Amino acid sequence: MTRLRDIAELVRAPAALSVPGDALAGAAAADTLGPRACGLSAAAVCLYWAGMAANDWADRDLDAEERPGRPVPSGRVRPATAFGVAAALSAAGVVAAGLAGGRRALAVAVPLTGMVWWYDTKLKATSAGPAAMAACRGLDVLLGASTGNWRRATVPALTVAAHTYTVTALSRREVTGGGRLLPGSTLAGTAAVAMAAAATPPGARRSGLVSRGLAAWYAASYGDSQLRALADPEAARVRAAVAAGITSLPALQGALIARSRRPSAGTAVAACAPLGRALARWLSPT
Repeated sequence: MTRLRDIAELVRAPAALSVPGDALAGAAAADTLGPRACGLSAAAVCLYWAGMAANDWADRDLDAEERPGRPVPSGRVRPATAFGVAAALSAAGVVAAGLAGGRRALAVAVPLTGMVWWYDTKLKATSAGPAAMAACRGLDVLLGASTGNWRRATVPALTVAAHTYTVTALSRREVTGGGRLLPGSTLAGTAAVAMAAAATPPGARRSGLVSRGLAAWYAASYGDSQLRALADPEAARVRAAVAAGITSLPALQGALIARSRRPSAGTAVAACAPLGRALARWLSPT
């Protein structure tokens, strides 16, 4: 019998703490941070969990060889159940987006849902995989900005997408390990992402201090794990870097929100980072 913990493991429940900040960063950039943004964040969480369940359904044969302890190959969750969870969460995400943001939000949520399923079922193992996942997280940011001027959220969307590219690229070697070129490249990317998040408009002194502090926190927490993988790129260290990339994302999102002159909101979102790390000890985010 499938337990609630099995479903939580299937959807990587703790990793959802890395999601709401995407939409909130978009809303802050578009100056629409409010109740609607919270609804759009909830939609993004549903779509993220849907993607995790769809991933395990699509990868059930591969996981039987590489990760037999996961819920589906271990028999704790049937493939049909995993597919049903993914489909139900996808529908819930689209409905939540429509209720929170109307047609403008649906114009982002529908292609985002399609991209999530396309990645899980077709693109994940291809060279386009990291870019496809990066696009999903970038669309998350634009979903948050969809009820305002979404063009203002272009920089936050590209910044989150760039971070996601590094995490996804590392994740492709979290079972087999790899050479030093990969963590070296992602570490350079992380430095560039942190610098982009720390940049603030003139005259925003308090926002600038907060955004730079949070960007530095992000760079240190994610960068340290990549340095360890660079020194010894065996599978366990690469997996640790992937987990750090997921759990440090709220700090990056907080920096992006702060640079949009919302330092208090940015700090609140960043507080999810240590909570995510604590929960990751109980349930793996990868």
